[in-house]
Amino acid sequence: MISNSRFLQTEGMAEWLTTVPYDVTRRILYNAADLYEGYEPSANAEDDRASFAQCYDSRVYQHYMAMGKNAKNVNESLARTLHDHGIHTALDAFFDEHDSRRCVGVMGGHALLRSDPMFVRIVMLSKRLTEQGFCMLSGGGPGAMEATHMGAWLAGRTCEEAHEALGWLAAEAASFKDERWLSSALEVMRRYPQQKYVSLGIPTWLYGHEPSTPFATHIAKFFENSIREDSILTLAFGGIIYTPGSAGTMQEVFQDAVQNHYLSFGFSSPMVFLDRHFWTEEMPIYTLLEQLMETGKYRNLLLTLTDDDDEAERVLKAFAEQKRIK
Repeated sequence: MISNSRFLQTEGMAEWLTTVPYDVTRRILYNAADLYEGYEPSANAEDDRASFAQCYDSRVYQHYMAMGKNAKNVNESLARTLHDHGIHTALDAFFDEHDSRRCVGVMGGHALLRSDPMFVRIVMLSKRLTEQGFCMLSGGGPGAMEATHMGAWLAGRTCEEAHEALGWLAAEAASFKDERWLSSALEVMRRYPQQKYVSLGIPTWLYGHEPSTPFATHIAKFFENSIREDSILTLAFGGIIYTPGSAGTMQEVFQDAVQNHYLSFGFSSPMVFLDRHFWTEEMPIYTLLEQLMETGKYRNLLLTLTDDDDEAERVLKAFAEQKRIK
């Protein structure tokens, strides 16, 4: 029999679930319109900041920070868990409609500038892969992640249109810390509308100071970063492209390597490293992986190191065809 005090505690919990600024019963993925509901871009920087602070994504982040990244309040912990469970359910539904074997992830630095040549490379490679029937996946934030989804968004456009959009975007706000980072992305989406191609971003409110890219057509935003990180690497069954990054990218390399080593999902997926100098000199991770493979410490890794985007595309397409036949 439940005691009166326990009953009142349960009542309070139910009430809490109705007052949080996010929907604990949500069972569909977000998109840009959902996350940025209430945001009205303005040429006036102060008005623009004020509007952004009132949008859905900002209100959830403010609540998240106020309650603590590791919430001590049991009601808040339950609310976040229910929300994230619903997003997981929505991801399952997404892959009922999209072939996970053709889902390719891109990892790299969140601080990568829109004006950086690597940003352009990622956009154009992602554009080509999307046009070849791949579903592009990233952590859903700025930098290399934004480039991934911008490329998918511009699929079907001419290379001239893509470079025009890139040039304009870089001139408006090169860094995610710049005032017009979000509004300029939304403007590109308005100038180059599309409804044919999809991409999947998986951001987290843990890094809520990094805005989620609106270019991702489907957004699985989580509170719990460990779930989010695992999802990114797990769902990219078609392989992962690694571009230059720092600590977070290093973590993802070795987490992915472990999954491939143990054939956690029945097979190993390609690990494609773009930029030979970075991966062998600045961050000699590729050299280490090769040594670990030679000594038997790692097995089953499908490693590619290249400066050639065409080669990266060939590797991923060959793997996708092999998995399709099997």
